[in-house]
Amino acid sequence: MKKCFLLSFLCVLLLCLYNGWLRGLGGLTAINPTAVCNRGSNSSRNVTILLWYWPFGMSYNLEGDVCWDLYRIPHCRLVDDRSLFSSADVVVFHNRELIQGCQKLPLALPRSQRQRWAWMSLEAPVHNGNLRQFANIFNMTITYRRDSDVAAPYGELLPKETGGHLVANDLRNKSSLVCWVVSHYQMHHKRSQVYSELNAAVPVKVYGQWTKNSLSSTDLLPTISRCYFYLAFENSLSKDYITEKLWKNAYQGEAVPVVLGPPLTDYKAVAPPNSFIHVDEFVSVKDLGKYLQELAKDKKRYDEYFTWKQEWKVKLYTDWRERLCKICLQYNSLPRQKVYSDLSAWANS
Repeated sequence: MKKCFLLSFLCVLLLCLYNGWLRGLGGLTAINPTAVCNRGSNSSRNVTILLWYWPFGMSYNLEGDVCWDLYRIPHCRLVDDRSLFSSADVVVFHNRELIQGCQKLPLALPRSQRQRWAWMSLEAPVHNGNLRQFANIFNMTITYRRDSDVAAPYGELLPKETGGHLVANDLRNKSSLVCWVVSHYQMHHKRSQVYSELNAAVPVKVYGQWTKNSLSSTDLLPTISRCYFYLAFENSLSKDYITEKLWKNAYQGEAVPVVLGPPLTDYKAVAPPNSFIHVDEFVSVKDLGKYLQELAKDKKRYDEYFTWKQEWKVKLYTDWRERLCKICLQYNSLPRQKVYSDLSAWANS
């Protein structure tokens, strides 16, 4: 009897180990086989992201395995078919359309306890409208802020492959000391006040709709490249609000950015050291203007503002699909029962 029991036990043990080997590709280790199986099943399950409506009415193609084909993000299903609501793991709502009233939340539809609703906005708080109406509704935030559940910045730095080199600036191409591209100029904005003071100290070449000197998309970066410095001034001074004015216009335009927006610490957290000049670093705007004039005359010091390009490159985020696919990278690590009881307080903090 004991021999039969022992033989049966050994057969079951061998079968379990053999099954673990096939599933885990070498899983005969000190890992719990059940944990391995559970981990594999969770990680291989598709996470379905339903976009309830497209931001600003601009839709993109979702045919095929978009997240994998475009961004190498696996097990992520991106859809915009509302009939899939009941099976969606995450439903995403863009704030602008909700605030304008042209879209509504499907509050009447039965919602499973596992389904998460995500609030998405890339606007500064001043443009988000009244968020008090969304208390106790959303489980997830998708914004440019680093403390969002899913961070979706306007841009970021990625390390270059080894062997990168720096192409020296040809200062002979520089014809303007400072330039600025602005379309919506408002006198009460701090950036407008700083511009006025700076323009009184040094010449600032202004482009954009405000001066009826607009630049086409193809002319934007070549024009900025002819400037020593670019005013990457944000229209709102909000936490982490750093837009394409820095990432695209200045960094890709080959001009040293003079920044105005969130505090200096926010810029230091995402941008390379000695790659930008923050307005707050100077006692007065007049002192800033004097520094820019002196720096433009010193090629060695000026070139030091570009040494970061030896190791880093700029990545811009412009496709909504990429932002949405990033949800799947964070999905399993996010709290299951999180609810924003006061979304307004969080968004304005």
